[in-house]
Amino acid sequence: MIIEGKILNQNHQWQFMQILLNQNTAKIEKVEPNIGKADYSFTDQLIFPGFIDLHVHAREDESKKNCHKEDFKSAGFAAINGGVVCFGDMPNNPIPCTNSKTYRNKNELTKKAEMDIFLYAGIKPNSRPISKNIPYKLYMGPSTGTQGFDNDKQLDETLSYFNNHWVSFHCEDPDILKMSESQATFEKRRPPEAEIVAIQKAIKLIEKHKLTGIICHVSTRKGMELIIEAQQRNVDIYSEVTPHHLYFDETMINSSNKTRLIMNPPLRTKEDRLGLLDLLKTGKIDFLATDHAPHLLEEKSNGAAGVPHLDTYGSFVTWLLVKQGVSPNIIEKITSKNAAYILNRFKIRSGYGYIKEGLGGFLTIIDPHQKIKIHPKLLKTKCQWSPFENIEFPGNVVATVYKSQIKLIN
Repeated sequence: MIIEGKILNQNHQWQFMQILLNQNTAKIEKVEPNIGKADYSFTDQLIFPGFIDLHVHAREDESKKNCHKEDFKSAGFAAINGGVVCFGDMPNNPIPCTNSKTYRNKNELTKKAEMDIFLYAGIKPNSRPISKNIPYKLYMGPSTGTQGFDNDKQLDETLSYFNNHWVSFHCEDPDILKMSESQATFEKRRPPEAEIVAIQKAIKLIEKHKLTGIICHVSTRKGMELIIEAQQRNVDIYSEVTPHHLYFDETMINSSNKTRLIMNPPLRTKEDRLGLLDLLKTGKIDFLATDHAPHLLEEKSNGAAGVPHLDTYGSFVTWLLVKQGVSPNIIEKITSKNAAYILNRFKIRSGYGYIKEGLGGFLTIIDPHQKIKIHPKLLKTKCQWSPFENIEFPGNVVATVYKSQIKLIN
């Protein structure tokens, strides 16, 4: 199969090329200007290495208790719809994925999805590593699930067994959250100080225990600056930011959307949001990850925290590219290359991140000028809603190529 369109060359310039995909080996065989007659021609579109989402809650486990929200098959459809060719699923399920048995059983369930899914194992008090080639998720404070830590000593002792492992941190300090319980709004009950203090603690733990640390869904500029400072000291730490913390802030919350826009950590100030966008534009943020959390609207009205994003990943990328002026080079890094580096480094997945001979046939093709207004009928997620409903993005995904199979997006 030959696909043609514009890809970024080594000088970060768009260049019209043809890509020959071997559908038997699921690999790229050639990337050249003139291979032959194209099966699919995308003359006005942009071809990126397939998008990778490091942070998804697909909801399925052995209990099947949350499959009404999402399962691996529906999450796979939503991912492909949004241009995502691979994602990592988080462990905070009714049956926590915290040991080799639960990990193995849950991993078997991922095979029903059409695309590639890898699993995080959860770290709870007194956990031990399952394997070197597994990413781990740690909740410093209470979130959805029961894997939080009660105190810093317990956390420190547990992490002492995870030297040289990849650990992603949900950073909200439990003591500050407890002190803020009586505040009037959800946002004030989970204040920015909870994130900032937790990030400071996480950096010390990453250094002390020689971890590769990823700070999930950073919502404050100060928190991101702490991570950048640590990186400058050669701490092995990376940052992740979500679409909702880049697009929304607390000034946008009103009576009609306040339950829909509940998430952990919550929306912050306009200054925080714009500060994160500025840092993204200058290449200081490592990953764009959704924290896809598909609760039903009825559950949202009862206070469930989290929002769905997989279907809209690619459309949101066009907003960054066209409306915010984020360079294509940075888009390529935060959506694919940086995640591929981590996956390859820990031997979890390979073949992603580049459009190069010998690598996997994973591509995301977007039209930055094909406007789309988000509507539930366009979504593949089971929960059937989006925080971006009735918002118009400047472009959309037109095709997703995974394992050398192409899915055209309407």
